[in-house]
Amino acid sequence: MNNTRVISLSPRAPFANIIIRTELALITLAALLFAHAPVNAQTAGPEEGFVGLFDGKTLDGWKIGDNAELFSAHDGMIVMDCPATNHRPAHLFYDGGVNGHKFKNFDLRVDVMTFPGANSGIYFHTKFQQAGFPRLGIECQVDNSHSDWRRTGSLYGIRNLTWGPEKPSAAESKDVIFLDPPPVTDNAWYTQEIICENNNVTVKLNGKTMLEYKVADGDTEHKLPGGMTWLPEGTIALQGHPPMAGHISKACFKNIRVKVLPD
Repeated sequence: MNNTRVISLSPRAPFANIIIRTELALITLAALLFAHAPVNAQTAGPEEGFVGLFDGKTLDGWKIGDNAELFSAHDGMIVMDCPATNHRPAHLFYDGGVNGHKFKNFDLRVDVMTFPGANSGIYFHTKFQQAGFPRLGIECQVDNSHSDWRRTGSLYGIRNLTWGPEKPSAAESKDVIFLDPPPVTDNAWYTQEIICENNNVTVKLNGKTMLEYKVADGDTEHKLPGGMTWLPEGTIALQGHPPMAGHISKACFKNIRVKVLPD
């Protein structure tokens, strides 16, 4: 038997082989280019219109009065650390150049991490005060596990959120929002956002709306339901709250940024 095979090639075969090899080369090149594409092409860009209030290194642009040792800046964070032996509050007020540190309509975003038992807060429409708890503006609570039942995101004494074992009394339960499970927890970073626009206040945690509140007569200075005095505009402050007995009160803040909204 003759096992010899005769293969007949078309005169065009060499050209077909060249075309196939060229197509394979182009596919390979495209795959390599995609694999080495810049990383920032696949990541989100900066938040449009937002300006940082903290340089990540120092407390430049911030002003503190009594009990100043509670606040420090390091590792890209503002750290509020109140030891168990310290029973006085401290407050860190923004005093920098952004909008002359006066904000009426704004979107404020702060990345926060609390340690167990921490009590802190973010004030807005406030003014520098040397000592004691601020009497001007509104405090947006930072508290995930302190004995005070008013939890993170509450507009303190006005509209409150709560979760966990601590509960408000029957008399205090009016206008309280009960949450289960908690929207944020200790030992984990989350974003606390306060939007104030034409006297309408919205609080968000990790982008989710927790509450909304309308400040009546917001263009005039007046007493608020919780006893604070509302200012039509003001600065921003971070709170250092004395700890529970036998605990520390510690919270970290980073990426403090604001977007000024039109009046």
